[in-house]
Amino acid sequence: MVNVPFSKTSKALEAYLKNSENGISRSTIGKTLSAIGVTAVLVTTAPAAFADGPGRGQTADFEKAYLEFIIDHHYSALRMTELAAGTDLQRDTAIDNPQEGTAPTPNTNPTPAKATDEQIRSMSRQANRGQREEILKAQKFLHDWYGVNHTPQLQGPGRQAIQQLERTPAGAEFNRTFLETFSNHHYRALFPSLACQVKRDIDHDGLERYCSGIVHAQTNQINDMREMLCKKFSICDFVPTANLGQALPLINRP
Repeated sequence: MVNVPFSKTSKALEAYLKNSENGISRSTIGKTLSAIGVTAVLVTTAPAAFADGPGRGQTADFEKAYLEFIIDHHYSALRMTELAAGTDLQRDTAIDNPQEGTAPTPNTNPTPAKATDEQIRSMSRQANRGQREEILKAQKFLHDWYGVNHTPQLQGPGRQAIQQLERTPAGAEFNRTFLETFSNHHYRALFPSLACQVKRDIDHDGLERYCSGIVHAQTNQINDMREMLCKKFSICDFVPTANLGQALPLINRP
């Protein structure tokens, strides 16, 4: 079992997660030719409608709180999935190697895979990679709209889930505990992400797609894990639960 301190990770993870930004053209110029080819007209088109400014009033307060919440929430998922799939300092050449681990969180010790089920390890790698990208995207929203540079932090429920998985012996017991714990972890993000779809600024379509994508992906993974619990452990009545904690104010926020 590997116990990993998280107090040293914030600066390193922030650097690890930074992504280069691509410039977005503000206008496009197209040439339209008549059917008979006699006249050429230069057409300047306006940029597609999108919001590049902050939310307004209460929507701004909600967006900032939600984005900080989801960054911290996903941060804890990185370590949870590292414990399941193990970590690799160097990527494997073969893309279909079932023993491949995840990229390690900076300043953490090498972690052997505690899950012994290939399906669970595969799902863990997928979740790890996806949530790293979602952290990056949420950080970009915060920075671009509100000038906030939020460093991921472990919150209480995430820390408790990690500690539970660290204590659990590798093998079948870990497989079952991970499926239940990670289902509950996903469930905790659903309510704030549902709220995001109707509480974000009405012009922030990109954020709406981000939040609905989280709802869709995590609902599917919860049901995948429930199915595994039924098939592998004959636990066919599992339903996820969650201590909403930090998420509750997002749901009740005006």
